[in-house]
Amino acid sequence: MKKKEMVLVCDCDIINDVVVKKLKKLMPKEEKVIDTAEFFSVFGDGSRLKILWALRHGEICVCDMAALLNMTKSSISHHLRILKQARLVKFRKDGKMVYYSLSDDHVEHIIDGGFEHIGELYE
Repeated sequence: MKKKEMVLVCDCDIINDVVVKKLKKLMPKEEKVIDTAEFFSVFGDGSRLKILWALRHGEICVCDMAALLNMTKSSISHHLRILKQARLVKFRKDGKMVYYSLSDDHVEHIIDGGFEHIGELYE
């Protein structure tokens, strides 16, 4: 269990108007903030992270992914549907087989960056 860390706060009433005005102009619109928060919430599930990690290494079919992650095909399909709606994965059909892969390099960078960041916390 992690120790509670104290959060430091300013103990003053002086506001730097220059900084506040500059950042208010740069602040993304509320809709974009909400959409981005929803995007990142998709990464908040361990099963989906495992799926994305597996896809980081190349395309894979649902059957192989289910065997890899010790999950049912139904469960894998459910998570893939969410990932597809978030435009994080894409698929291609080859006869009766359906292969999934990451939708683009951005997703790969997000996955790599997240695991790299957490890895640094354990060093």
